[in-house]
Amino acid sequence: MTQEYRIEFDSMGEVEVPANALYGAQTQRAVNNFQISGQGFTNEFLEAVALVKYAAADVNAELGALEREDAEAIKQACELILRREYLDQFPVDVYQTGSGTSTNMNVNEVIAKLANDILGEKRIHPNNHVNFGQSSNDVIPTAIRISTALQTERRLLPALEAMQASLLEKAQEFSGIVKTGRTHLMDAMPVTFEQVFQAYASQLEQCTERLVQTLPRLCALPQGGTAVGSGVNRHPAFASKVAHAIGKKTGMHFTETKNHIAAQGTADVPLELSGQLKSVAMALYKLCNDLRWMNSGPNNGLGEIQLKALQPGSSIMPAKVNPVMEEAMAMVCSQVVGFDSANTMAAASSQFELNVMQPLLAHNLLEAIRLLSNGCDHLREFSVQHIQVNKQHVEESLDKNPILVTALNPLIGYDLAAKVAKKALSEKRALIDVALEMTDLSKHELEQALDPLKMTQPGI
Repeated sequence: MTQEYRIEFDSMGEVEVPANALYGAQTQRAVNNFQISGQGFTNEFLEAVALVKYAAADVNAELGALEREDAEAIKQACELILRREYLDQFPVDVYQTGSGTSTNMNVNEVIAKLANDILGEKRIHPNNHVNFGQSSNDVIPTAIRISTALQTERRLLPALEAMQASLLEKAQEFSGIVKTGRTHLMDAMPVTFEQVFQAYASQLEQCTERLVQTLPRLCALPQGGTAVGSGVNRHPAFASKVAHAIGKKTGMHFTETKNHIAAQGTADVPLELSGQLKSVAMALYKLCNDLRWMNSGPNNGLGEIQLKALQPGSSIMPAKVNPVMEEAMAMVCSQVVGFDSANTMAAASSQFELNVMQPLLAHNLLEAIRLLSNGCDHLREFSVQHIQVNKQHVEESLDKNPILVTALNPLIGYDLAAKVAKKALSEKRALIDVALEMTDLSKHELEQALDPLKMTQPGI
């Protein structure tokens, strides 16, 4: 079918726009110019931009800069976007102008059209009304902070807290079961499964704490800086009132940034969040790798735990089952690290009064939060909650661990202990039997000293 068009105008002249599109000329120019990835912004980011427009209209009406009826029409149009209606009207590619101006104008144009439909006449202008007192240069970095703060609080933190709780439940379930510890992937002194799973939970708890500490800086909004951070063309009270209005609308505490030029001219705070997300990824990556190692086998690996069998593991080897959820999560973590590298380059693109890789930061941060949240939920639900310990195999392996001789160091000295361990290993004999032959310690003394459970606690 032949596409029908209408003619729209902007400061550069006329543009053909699809007849049924709600957007106008500036959006269409961006669609024509940036056919790069075919990937648009996430719903969460578009909602954050609409949230800025909602708050700005409300505040501008309060300050006498907009007619109340016009502001109410703009707010109603924003509500439609916040309800995720008309999301097909935001076609601009992520890879666009570095300020995100194309997306800001896309939202302005759609809101203006919807507002005019509500009013029944064409009197709301995308720039003069919807964008009043604003610039793409403060709207887009503000939307980045709003969307990532909300998604961190509503999605990622609950996912991490649920994982911590699941790991602590497993720690309690495995209480008292001692396993061989490992350093350099080699046998080391024993630890309990309880200690191991508590350590995983503790690592994620620290990640959570760091994310929470980042949130206040993320919630300090650049909105109100307008073009270069100086606040030209907006009311002096606009910035603080908009931050308050956004906080009231979302239930999250947003404030005005202390320095608008710094907030718009750098990406320090988004980069801080990116680094914290990378730390989360590394914590989950370690968890996945440890689980894969402990599950390895079933006959020729460590075989200490049994992960839930989720699907056949090979197209050619029958009965093979792989740790697929851990592998999927490891890929998520690797991608988040890649995002952080790109975000570092984006932050480096801060020249004078503007960072010019805002769209990339928005996309990468929200995608990282989404992947980590979903991946964490899947790993917990399909793997961690179902872990079982192969207790008999763990105990048998522990009894053969020559490193337990370390507990004899205070009693017989390092050199003799090393000889005992080497002989036990070479002759494949129990450590206690060799120690009985080579030391003056009684069997009772050796049983007390070589109790693996006692070795998992401080003391001699």
